[in-house]
Amino acid sequence: MGSYPRVRVEGGGHAVVSQAGAVLLVETVSKAGLDQAISAALAPWRRPRAVHDPGKILLDLALAVALGGDCLADVGMLRAEPAVFGPVASDPTVSRLVGKLASSGKRALAALRAARAEVREQVWRLAGNAAPDADRQVIVDIDGVLVLAHSEKQDATATWKKTFGHHPLMGFVDHGHGGSGEPVVGLLRPGNAGSNTAADHIEATRLALSQLPKHLRRGRQTLIRTDSGGGTHEFVAWLTRRGRWLSYSVGMTITDAIHQAVLKIPASAWTPAVEPDGDIRDGAWVAELAGDCLTGWPKGLRLIVRKERPHPGAQLRFTDADGMRLTCFATNTAVEAIADLELRHRQRARAEDRIRAARATGLRNLPLHDTAQNQIWLEIIQIALDLLAWMPLLALTGATRLWEPRRLRLRLFSAAAQLVTTGRRRYLRLARHWPWTDVITGALERLHALPNPG
Repeated sequence: MGSYPRVRVEGGGHAVVSQAGAVLLVETVSKAGLDQAISAALAPWRRPRAVHDPGKILLDLALAVALGGDCLADVGMLRAEPAVFGPVASDPTVSRLVGKLASSGKRALAALRAARAEVREQVWRLAGNAAPDADRQVIVDIDGVLVLAHSEKQDATATWKKTFGHHPLMGFVDHGHGGSGEPVVGLLRPGNAGSNTAADHIEATRLALSQLPKHLRRGRQTLIRTDSGGGTHEFVAWLTRRGRWLSYSVGMTITDAIHQAVLKIPASAWTPAVEPDGDIRDGAWVAELAGDCLTGWPKGLRLIVRKERPHPGAQLRFTDADGMRLTCFATNTAVEAIADLELRHRQRARAEDRIRAARATGLRNLPLHDTAQNQIWLEIIQIALDLLAWMPLLALTGATRLWEPRRLRLRLFSAAAQLVTTGRRRYLRLARHWPWTDVITGALERLHALPNPG
C-alpha cells in the first residue's frame, strides 16, 4: 500500500471546467470595461470580415499570462475552455496579430497605453476609498529589471551583472501596506543599458505619468521614487521643472564628499529610524546633510543619510563608516520629519515585490526574437499585471488583497468546477470542499455589485 489512494485515469470527461476561478479575471475585465477599451483601441488593426477581434485576441493573451503562461502558445489553455473564455483565436492568428502590432511601431503602443490609462481611471473610481489615490497622493516606483535571454535575440547583450539579456525599466503605482501595486510603464532596453541613464528615467516617468488620471500628472501630490539609478542632476531637475513640480524620493550614491560629511555629523544630530508601526528601528539612525553636498542640486533638495548595523555576515563597503552600513537619498518634501521620510523611502522595497510578481507573470523570459515584438509582449504582461492588481482591489478584502500572483493562481484561479446548463443559463459549480470556494464566490458577489461601464 502506498501513501496515496490509487485512482484510475481515463479521458473523455465532459461538463468539467479547469481554471474555473479565472472567472474572477473575466468579470474584472467586464466591470472595468477593459474589453471595450482594448477593442476600440485596436479597431484600426482589424481586417474586414475578420472572425476574431484584435482586442479580444490581445486580452486572451493577457489572461493566459495572468494564469501563468509565458509564451504565445499558452493561450491554448483558454481555447480549451470556451464556456468561460469564449472563442479563442488559433496560434497562427495570435502570432500574426503580435507581428502586425509590432510592425506598427509606436502607434500600436500608444493606442494600448491610452486604453489602459482610460480604464485605470475607471477602476480607481470603482475602488473608492481603496484606490491608490484615495489619500490624494500617489507613489510611483521606477526600477530596472534584468531579464535573462538563453538564445540570440535582438538587443540582448551582456548586462552589468555579467549575464546576458535585456534591462527593461519598469514603473509601479504603490497600493500601500494594505495592497499590492500595478504597472504603469515597461520600457524595454538592451541588456547593456545603464542603471542611472537620466534620459531613460525621464522617458519612463513620462510614460508612467500618462497612465495616471490627469489631475495627478503634475504637482506635489505625485511622488516619484527610485533607487540610486535616479539620483542624477538631470533627472531631479526634470522632476522639479516649472509646471511639473513633482515630489521625489531618489536614492543617492555615497560620494567621497557625502562620506566625509557623514563623518563630521555629531552624535547628537542622529535620530533613531522608525518602523511602520511607529516603533524605533533597532540599530538604525538617520541624519540630514547640508553644506557643500547640496551644491549644484535644485533648490529645496534635502539630503538624508541612514546608518545601520549590517546584518550578520554582510560585507561592508568602502563607503561605509565605523562599521555601519550607509545609505543616502534625496527628497524635496519639506515639512515631514527625516525619520518619516526615511521610512517612506525604505518602503520603496515594495517595488521588489512587484518585480518578483512580474517575473512570475511573463517577465521571466522574453519569448520573441525582435525587440518590437517583445515590447508588445511587455505591454501584454502589464495588462496581465493590471488585472492581477485590479481584481484584488475591487473584489478581495483583508489579507487576501496581499496575495501575489502565484498564490492567486494556486488558491483561486486553479479551482475546477462543474458546468451545469439549466434552461438557457449556464452555471459553474465550484467544489464545496475547496478551501477557498467562499473567497471566490464572495469576490464574484462584490464584482457583480459594481456598476457596468458606461
